[in-house]
Amino acid sequence: MQHIDAGAELDPVHPVPVPVGTHGLTAAEVAERVARGQVNDVPVRSSRSMGEIVRANVFTRFNAIIGVLWVIMFFVAPIQDSLFGFVILANTGIGIVQEWRAKKTLDSLAVIGEARPTVRRDGTAAAVSTSEIVLDDILEIGPGDKAVVDGVCAEADGLEIDESLLTGEADPVVKHPGDPIMSGSFVVAGGGAFKATKVGREAYAAQLAEEASRFTLVHSELRTGISTILKYVTWMMIPTAIGLVISQFVVKQHGFKDSVARTVGGIVPMVPEGLVLLTSVAFAIGVIRLGRKQCLVQELPAIEGLARVDTVCLDKTGTLTEGGMDVTELRPLQGAEEAYVRKVLGALGESDPRPNASLQAIIDAYPDVEDWRCTESLPFSSARKYSGATFSEGDGESSTWLLGAPDVLLADDDPALAETGRLNEQGLRVLLLARAGRELDDPEPARGARPTALVVLEQRLRPDAADTLRYFAEQNVQAKVISGDNAVSVGAVAAKLGLDGQTVDARRLPSEPAEMARALDEGTVFGRVTPQQKREMVAALQSRGHTVAMTGDGVNDVLALKDADIGVSMGSGSEATRAVAQIVLLDNSFATLPSVVAEGRRVIGNITRVATLFLVKTVYSVLLALLVVCWQVEYPFLPRHLTLLSTLTIGVPAFFLALAPNKERARPHFVRRVMRYAIPGGVVAGVATFVTYLMARHYYTGPGQLDAETSAATLTLFLISMWVLAIIARPYTWWRVALVAAMGVAFLFVLVVPWLQHFFALKLVGVTMPWLAVAVAAVAAAALELLWRWVDRRFPA
Repeated sequence: MQHIDAGAELDPVHPVPVPVGTHGLTAAEVAERVARGQVNDVPVRSSRSMGEIVRANVFTRFNAIIGVLWVIMFFVAPIQDSLFGFVILANTGIGIVQEWRAKKTLDSLAVIGEARPTVRRDGTAAAVSTSEIVLDDILEIGPGDKAVVDGVCAEADGLEIDESLLTGEADPVVKHPGDPIMSGSFVVAGGGAFKATKVGREAYAAQLAEEASRFTLVHSELRTGISTILKYVTWMMIPTAIGLVISQFVVKQHGFKDSVARTVGGIVPMVPEGLVLLTSVAFAIGVIRLGRKQCLVQELPAIEGLARVDTVCLDKTGTLTEGGMDVTELRPLQGAEEAYVRKVLGALGESDPRPNASLQAIIDAYPDVEDWRCTESLPFSSARKYSGATFSEGDGESSTWLLGAPDVLLADDDPALAETGRLNEQGLRVLLLARAGRELDDPEPARGARPTALVVLEQRLRPDAADTLRYFAEQNVQAKVISGDNAVSVGAVAAKLGLDGQTVDARRLPSEPAEMARALDEGTVFGRVTPQQKREMVAALQSRGHTVAMTGDGVNDVLALKDADIGVSMGSGSEATRAVAQIVLLDNSFATLPSVVAEGRRVIGNITRVATLFLVKTVYSVLLALLVVCWQVEYPFLPRHLTLLSTLTIGVPAFFLALAPNKERARPHFVRRVMRYAIPGGVVAGVATFVTYLMARHYYTGPGQLDAETSAATLTLFLISMWVLAIIARPYTWWRVALVAAMGVAFLFVLVVPWLQHFFALKLVGVTMPWLAVAVAAVAAAALELLWRWVDRRFPA
């Protein structure tokens, strides 16, 4: 709060009084600072640079392994045994292109959602991009604005700043001229201006802004799980590959080059090289799809995180209701004159240069009275639940007024509360105008205030809110409405949208976390929630094992958004909420949330499916190599055989399966869920293939023996891999059946076309052994079905 100096000048484009000396820099001074490099030139990136994308996709551990093996194969074997290298090139290229497309989408959306602070130059205020701020600029700030550079307060009109994101201190700090203002803090009440003292990389905001909007793949269970799997695969590969190299050179019945080729053929399939690619591609395509719906994903794992959410905390204002309101009725109390009340409301509207939605509705309904002058003001804050102002009226009288929540300003037994309750039950919002008997700088200005009128406001429900809430109910996601408004009013609004459940006044919630968590599980709608309580409620829900998403657009939601597993902000929300949220709905449509949930479920569900495909191959490759070492026989496959099998049973199908629709709710323990199928599947495939290989070694003799043995083993392995694919593809749709059938037809094509037979060194000799290979595969398929059903019962996900 601040007494206005009668000698202050008025800014020609701004209704806020501008003290002398804070007109801002001139154009010449700005140009001079730009020339000196004193500009806030921190690159706020929404994605990795092109160089980082290329490095991340090219310089991987497995690309290095495959690259070395590829070079070796160029010297010792025909080109068809080097096909696996071209597959890696294609995979890397696809990964780079998809992430580049995602980068472009993110960058374009980030520009739309970028904060534009108000800077005062040459005595006028204008919005500029954060990168155009220079040293000594005067920046205007109001509720919800974030300080983007460090500075010193130049003006303060009841300015209260929340520094909790920097210091952890929950209470807002009242700022006076001369006080420091730290970048990364945000305004919760009042307004003012500050002078930039540190810009660019010197300001703390340089690190904060970059962190807040960086395209990142960290803190993701999916990515962490895949990294864990790849770490174990690497440790398995090293001793197995060494054993395979030694055994093949000891056996070496078919020459040095053939032994090298078969050794490489044993090592290459152990690498699940396409798994990381498909995960990146699935995430990148998710970003692109959501970008088309004006949804900015500031942190990539947010797509995955929202898919795991089981509780969504919704702020009413701006989420379930649209931002604007309309005054529907004015009810004078205790014989107050309506014409006089209208004058008071008009003056109150004029006293706040940055009105919230409620006050804006009052401004629209009641024009300002020119002969009333504001001498002192108390801005609205979510913690206080009211605002106030002292006026010098036209006739020389002075009066102090408060406008805010009736149940906060009135005593519990006041008869006006009963009337307020009836209006709240209809879903209407009610504000009380009260005449204060104390000064605004009194510790308790509301004590003894005399009720003068009730202002009834109607909130506009979002047309898509009911459908969105219904979607969450169908998906077993609990919706909790958490609002600072009156609990009865919020409950009525929720009921209109079809959200039933217990309505609770948050002032009566227990403060002990365990008790609060129990109350939160039982209730659905919570009113009169303070900003600090919102944060505590999120923590209480998380303590009971819930994965919590928080939506909001106001400055009172910032702390809860920051602490929630996933923070979702509206594009029209305050700058502070957009800065801390992982997902920003740029079109302000709550109805976009189901798309984000669906996208996350598609990514996680499908990657879990295809990861099983890749890791079955890794397991059977390691097992085959170990069996070959133990039996001291030649490795049955050349690289070309496993390239063919991998392409038809994993590579092509996995690409389609990874991008298919999937509504299954994401479940935790990714590694366990994948490995419980991959290990038994890989063991069955490896054992069955090796049995066929040993049978073929006893059956075939003479020239071409090894090629015939390899062809029989390849047939068994292909059929089992196809059965694994058929299981993974369930539940069947027409395109899934067509996909599996197409892969089978492609393999049959290779077997019957002579030049393809020669190219892939695949020719089934005789009738008996091929049919034995089919029989072994059929037994293995039956074993696989029984084993996976047993795993489902014994080790449920």
